[in-house]
Amino acid sequence: MAPDSICKIVCQYNQKPVPKGDMDKLLDIAQDYSRVKEYVCQRYGSVKSLSKIYPGYTVQNEMNRSGFREELGLPSVYFNLAVFDALKDIRSQWTRTKSVILERVGQNPGFSEEEKHYLRYVLKVSNAFDGILNCREVELRKDLLEQYNLLAETVDVKRLNSYLRRQARRIHRTVKVSAQNGFSMTERAYRYGEHGIYISTKEKRKRIFIPLTDNNRYTRQLYVKLFPKQGKVEIKVPVDVKIQDHPDYVEHVGIAVGMQAVIVTDRGNRYGERLWDYQIEMADWVRTQARRYHPNNEAESGRKKYMDQKRRMTERLHSYINMELNRFLKTEKPKAIYIPKLPRPMKHGGQKEINNSVNMWQRGYIRKRLQQKCLEQSVEFVEVFGKDIGRECSRCGCLGKKKDGRFICQACGYEADLKQNAAINAKNRGIKSDHKSLHLDE
Repeated sequence: MAPDSICKIVCQYNQKPVPKGDMDKLLDIAQDYSRVKEYVCQRYGSVKSLSKIYPGYTVQNEMNRSGFREELGLPSVYFNLAVFDALKDIRSQWTRTKSVILERVGQNPGFSEEEKHYLRYVLKVSNAFDGILNCREVELRKDLLEQYNLLAETVDVKRLNSYLRRQARRIHRTVKVSAQNGFSMTERAYRYGEHGIYISTKEKRKRIFIPLTDNNRYTRQLYVKLFPKQGKVEIKVPVDVKIQDHPDYVEHVGIAVGMQAVIVTDRGNRYGERLWDYQIEMADWVRTQARRYHPNNEAESGRKKYMDQKRRMTERLHSYINMELNRFLKTEKPKAIYIPKLPRPMKHGGQKEINNSVNMWQRGYIRKRLQQKCLEQSVEFVEVFGKDIGRECSRCGCLGKKKDGRFICQACGYEADLKQNAAINAKNRGIKSDHKSLHLDE
């Protein structure tokens, strides 16, 4: 991928329902693809195979020699991708395990700073971590080995290594493969033509033709997601999007994401004020349908209508959010955006109406789309420490009170919109933490 571009996922869809015979052939590939992933995760997801998963060619060679591909009759264009997809999941699981161990090390009051330093170093160096978990001598290149020996001289290595192995046993879990409704394919496994795509099957030199709604052609690794009940196929394609450069984007903007508006800026500008109406309408409708639904009496056609209506309402909400985010970028012209990093919203007791509306809140979608748009428009996206960002006075720094959507500081008497006050604090914290922006004239 070029340095001046970013990756974006686009989708292609089938124009006509896929015939049952063709869908069964695609499902057969998806099931075998899932079996390969499950086999790899079970065989190489443990501590003993930790040295084989990076970069993964050892696992690929062992799998090709095992005869499992011939047993399934799966073409190599799918088999090898399934192996590396499974390895990616295994690596992600080990990354999660290391993160949890690292967090526990930092919170453990029984460790000295030297012991914490040793444990963090071992977690960072993969070969050292592998050797300790498998009770082998640590083998590293010369410079890393010198640093490791230097740290090991000041601590009880046997005790700390036992702690690492014990934590890994408690935390690490084997990856479980559940989805059997899709598979990846390389350029060798498909061919575009005649306003559609030809996909290889398990039969030699035979392909399935699927007419598409567009005539776009790609030369990338694709992911095919199957919807057998609807006869639908969704093809996900990673494409490179050129980053747009805007010389007139010079502002530093603090923002706060809300439930009643998509975004509130530090200047008090509000974007997406109809968000609350859309979310309440959707939450009320979902709650009403949930009261009416009974699994024993509901026909399949009724649930299909429910899912279609919910999808349409969600798409309308997402379309409105994207429109307002685009308007925000064009109006504010930001060079950098500062947004507080906050925990997940908590449920509010037994008030079902509030709980349901919170569940419908699109905060995660808003942040994800805003971050993507910032990458595309070369706008810096900065997450700042969010503790007390809504209760702290943006003028004097004292803690104030919230009342009816307003912030009131009892120390200096400052009063402002609650979200605007949080946005100002986000901007101030972001600029203070950015050493390159310390001398900006605000």
